Amino acid sequence: MRLYQELRLIADRLLQKEAVGHTLQPTALLNEAWLKLTGSPQLERLERTHYLAIAARAMRQVLVEHARQRRSAKRGGAITPITLTDDQLGVSLPLDDMIALDDALRHLGEQDERLQRVVELRFFVGLDETETAEALGVTTRTVQRDWVKARAWLLSELRDDTEGGR
Repeated sequence: MRLYQELRLIADRLLQKEAVGHTLQPTALLNEAWLKLTGSPQLERLERTHYLAIAARAMRQVLVEHARQRRSAKRGGAITPITLTDDQLGVSLPLDDMIALDDALRHLGEQDERLQRVVELRFFVGLDETETAEALGVTTRTVQRDWVKARAWLLSELRDDTEGGR
């Protein structure tokens, strides 16, 4: 029951970052992510933080799929911009939608997978530096440095996207 409550908090946190009027509710997001994860015996043996990270990634994938469907339905029409803000992230990033963030995170993962994981654990799961370090098997100082690098990289990447760069 505690795990479900933590997953529900992650779903709430993710949906708070979405545009007003988003059609997915936290329970629906959690259920869709749960369906993505069921049937994988490896998940049953994971530690709590690893499981939460995988669940948060599945929820992000559901949001991206939802955003792509929404964009497809609009056929490229006027897309309402959303702003990704979070006190923990420390920056406000204008985005067309969740797709831009997912693309940026995927690109970051191609450059440095650990930086991508730090963002997922800190931003999406909501772990603090110590919990993130424990989940990744690194020191807290490494997480602090990676967090600074990842935020700077994402800010640059997302600004380039919104300004027509890349």
